[in-house]
Amino acid sequence: MTVKVKEQCKKLLLEESIDTNSSIDFDVNGEVHTMTFEYIIDTFMQASEESQLVFYAALQKALDAKDMGVDKFFEGMGQLLLMTHLSSKIEI
Repeated sequence: MTVKVKEQCKKLLLEESIDTNSSIDFDVNGEVHTMTFEYIIDTFMQASEESQLVFYAALQKALDAKDMGVDKFFEGMGQLLLMTHLSSKIEI
């Protein structure tokens, strides 16, 4: 299922003339992390099938909101990935 949902996500972007190589920069304590839309999609496609479908549905909603919706969607998803990545490195 992963490949199918991933390809559907990329197809949605293509239909709206949005390049999957578009990227967003995140500043974390002065260190800039850059993530492409494709990287964000690929990373979320490693989650459960149910999570993939939720991601796909949210992407569709963001596309319905037009330009600002897509940027905000990927910004939020990228922040979520960064928080997850950074929290896994914290030693308690």
